Amino acid sequence: MSTQQLIQELKALLIQALDLEDISIDDISDTDPLFNEGLGLDSIDALEIGVALQKKYGIKLNPDADDVKTYFSSVSQLAKLVENNRTLEG
Repeated sequence: MSTQQLIQELKALLIQALDLEDISIDDISDTDPLFNEGLGLDSIDALEIGVALQKKYGIKLNPDADDVKTYFSSVSQLAKLVENNRTLEG
């Protein structure tokens, strides 16, 4: 799967996991922030995203790890998280 396909899949996952019924895949930028001024997600949404990533990709996140905040900054960063995890499992 290409990175762009993964990004599209992650956008669909966000919409489904967070019940973002009024938002389409095209409404979500690859690089805009997911939190605050971007999509406006909050800490509860972050937890739901973490659960969805674990269910779909088997990714176990350590909330205390320094890189978690970086990975959750945008959809393209989430894609890097998934790709890095696949490489580690690989």
